[in-house]
Amino acid sequence: MPDPSAHPTSDALFAIAAQIAGLASGRGPDDGPLVIGITGAVASGKSTFAAQMRETLTAGINPPWVEIVCTDGFLMPNAKLEQMGLMDQKGFPPSYDTDALHAALTAVRAGKAVFPTYSHVTYDIDPALARTLNAPDILIVEGLNLHHRAVAPDAPDPLDLLIYLDADEALLESWFTARFMGLYDAAERDPGSFYARFRPMGREATLGIAKTVWDQVNLKNLREHIIRARDRADLIVRKGEGHEIEAVEAGQRG
Repeated sequence: MPDPSAHPTSDALFAIAAQIAGLASGRGPDDGPLVIGITGAVASGKSTFAAQMRETLTAGINPPWVEIVCTDGFLMPNAKLEQMGLMDQKGFPPSYDTDALHAALTAVRAGKAVFPTYSHVTYDIDPALARTLNAPDILIVEGLNLHHRAVAPDAPDPLDLLIYLDADEALLESWFTARFMGLYDAAERDPGSFYARFRPMGREATLGIAKTVWDQVNLKNLREHIIRARDRADLIVRKGEGHEIEAVEAGQRG
């Protein structure tokens, strides 16, 4: 890995992309896509990092076909979570259809696979946004519930490489709060947004709700479940304030 002191984010992205491209180029015609997992706490910047990685990977001549999917698409629909009494555990492992996620990642290696999509605006699965992918060169899977290596180390691994985004808890909380309040602000112009329900409460009360959600849901999930992926990751990307990459190191699997 390069010394990230001069241009920490761009240099680190380039180095990681080069490693991924090398893995992809070594695959045979029957191996299917290289499947890359990106995980970390809520608000750690997984979606942005995935988009940056795709942009870096596809910047050259004859770029690979790179697709991105999110594990949130495999959350159970709200109606089912309500029926199972799991709405207060949304984002925790029991709220995901993990078997369906792993089945889709297995199927896409051989051909077509359907990936459902989650809407952060409606706070639910949106069937209209489901995507069918047919064996891209590289598939990036970003989101939670990718700690399977720690849970079942002897089971077949649907990922070829796992990247964990790490940051101090205080930074993670600030990023989550900023995102929550951004959606709150946007809901002023979108009454159909899940966050429109908070508008009558006012900004200070909504900030209090964001704090409660972080402490009782997201931080708890991080400490009890998500963090377990860190030591089983191939690469650990350490982020600082502003989401800049401060360091990249090999995990136990690296």
